[in-house]
Amino acid sequence: MTTNTEFLDFRSDTVTKPTPQMREAMAKAVVGDDVYGEDPTVNQLQEMAAEITGKEAALFVPSGTMGNLASLLAHSGRGDEIIVGQRAHIFLFEAAGAAALGGVNISTIPNQDDGKLLIEDIEAAIRPPDAHQPITRLVAIENTHNRCDGASLSAEYTQSIADFVHSKGLIFHLDGARIFNAAADQNTSVKALTEPVDSLTFCLSKGLSAPVGSVICGSKEFIKRAHRIRKQLGGGMRQAGILAAAGIIALQESPQKLTKDHRHARQLAEGLSQIPGVITDPEKQHTNMVYFSLEPGTGLSLSDFREKVASHQLLIGGGNDRIRMVTHQWITDKDIETALDVIKTVLN
Repeated sequence: MTTNTEFLDFRSDTVTKPTPQMREAMAKAVVGDDVYGEDPTVNQLQEMAAEITGKEAALFVPSGTMGNLASLLAHSGRGDEIIVGQRAHIFLFEAAGAAALGGVNISTIPNQDDGKLLIEDIEAAIRPPDAHQPITRLVAIENTHNRCDGASLSAEYTQSIADFVHSKGLIFHLDGARIFNAAADQNTSVKALTEPVDSLTFCLSKGLSAPVGSVICGSKEFIKRAHRIRKQLGGGMRQAGILAAAGIIALQESPQKLTKDHRHARQLAEGLSQIPGVITDPEKQHTNMVYFSLEPGTGLSLSDFREKVASHQLLIGGGNDRIRMVTHQWITDKDIETALDVIKTVLN
């Protein structure tokens, strides 16, 4: 374990730190003022991202939350409504930014256990042309889906939703924070998974291991609008090439490493399923996230359990309903074994 000399950190793949190659690239980055569009390293990153996702243009932003927010506000106006799953990151974990800052209403429909939205649920949520109701503007999906066990959505499913959404004259956005994990899980290209959507955002600072940043991708006209929104949100950065340089290395070197993270997550899920007191289903483990809960007979609340494993130098995440452990670039085979041993010790 190289990220921390004391703790094994499974809380999230956001705890990854830049690789030596990223640090070297950051130190040597050629930079300019990105607010003027003059940072060559930022421009290179944006061109790479557009090519990888099959879109006309891209925009570097400080975070995934800003990426989704700028996208939603670039597509929607005050009083409009967007449709997302009830377990979507946009709805649960982005501080209601679309409503608070853009006056955009968020309508939620059920997520299936595999993260999908059903077409019939989307159709039922689309507002009629009635002056009493908001205007439905956009549908967003999430791939991979954080709260649905890290499930990845196929290109076929995404295309089917795109066809329906577009037939209704709506915009289709993808929260693709971990889209590279989805591509690795399905042994396909990112472009195959993003081609049907009108816009997307993906994170460089999760499994790809860059220290900061996300990228918005879409048409040139959309990116022009998103660029203005980024400025309004305070996301205009100056010599941002120092950060973008790490993002370039992340795109070049990290995607092929994600299969190792997925293998470690499978090992972890299978090991957990053998520990008395743990409730988990290895069949639901798809990418780099493992969710589990505890049998009532353990006598431990989830918060108590997190505290006890932390006393053994193991950090885990999750909320009030489940524990989440996320594998990432700095987790090794031995770390998986150690984590399982700690959990056995605590539960025994």
